[in-house]
Amino acid sequence: MDKKQTILITGGAGFIGSHLVLHMASHYAHYHIVNLDALTYAADVSLLDAVSGFDNYTFVQGDIRDRNFIQELFDTYGFDHVIHLAAESHVDNSIVNPAVFAETNVLGTLNLLEAVKTQWEGTMAEHRFYHISTDEVFGSLGDRGFFSETTPYDPRSPYSASKASSDHFVRAYYHTYQLPVLISNCSNNYGPHQHKEKLIPLFIKNIIEGKNLPIYGAGTNIRDWLYVKDHVQAMDAIFHRGTPGETYAIGGNNELRNIDLVRLLIQYTDDLLGNPKGTSESLITYVTDRKGHDFRYAIDATKLKDKLQWEPKANFEEALKETIVWYLGKYKS
Repeated sequence: MDKKQTILITGGAGFIGSHLVLHMASHYAHYHIVNLDALTYAADVSLLDAVSGFDNYTFVQGDIRDRNFIQELFDTYGFDHVIHLAAESHVDNSIVNPAVFAETNVLGTLNLLEAVKTQWEGTMAEHRFYHISTDEVFGSLGDRGFFSETTPYDPRSPYSASKASSDHFVRAYYHTYQLPVLISNCSNNYGPHQHKEKLIPLFIKNIIEGKNLPIYGAGTNIRDWLYVKDHVQAMDAIFHRGTPGETYAIGGNNELRNIDLVRLLIQYTDDLLGNPKGTSESLITYVTDRKGHDFRYAIDATKLKDKLQWEPKANFEEALKETIVWYLGKYKS
């Protein structure tokens, strides 16, 4: 992959996508990065100001649900590769309106698959379609065990069901049409650029404003936290060195109960704000548990380490503090 190639990155104005676009445009001048984003509520194109003037970067606003638009886009740019991140991703929203998740995550992915199948016919070996998914497709773990690439799918929310369905379509196109696909399933990401509906930015914002910190159930649900810049390095490795047809699990090796994460956010944010220790502890509020709330996620990323020499490098405490500092700059008046 050392010649001039055009890469479509979908969802590149979102949280993870923006970090990937910044990385790819900055580190690979011989690629032309085309960032396609619908600019829905959770996107922010200003996150990409650092590369907006680059000769190897183009932003296009558009919707992957629009089949005709997608075909015209492929006709215009003749993409060599696709890295697909565009998705509706907020579980609570999927519980309220599942149809939107099916339309974007399933039909949108299918539109992209159909476009590349047509364009790459006869030259499949020269291309790559990299689909980014989530560990939530695997369902819920108990106190022990880890998700891996061979874990059976058992989605529990409309969001995870839509992502599971899109994963199945991607694999089906590999087996049926020999489309050169790659899939990765990652754990919960954290870092700058995330929309305020998600736990970490929401709680930082609420601490700043002295608002309640609503915790589902008893706060004992466990998540594995992956720093978004570590995730970008993993995606880079998978895109460049992964084997078509393979799946890779990406984890951060940072398992925390939700309540313990919230207490860390309180401790670090209060300290950075100059508040007396424990000032925001009183903001913790326990609310009715989320419907179908998965108990625990944890990833075994041994395959990624052994095959592609990737493992997370971020120190969780330092990366979390850097994340808080970024959100303080965004939300503190």
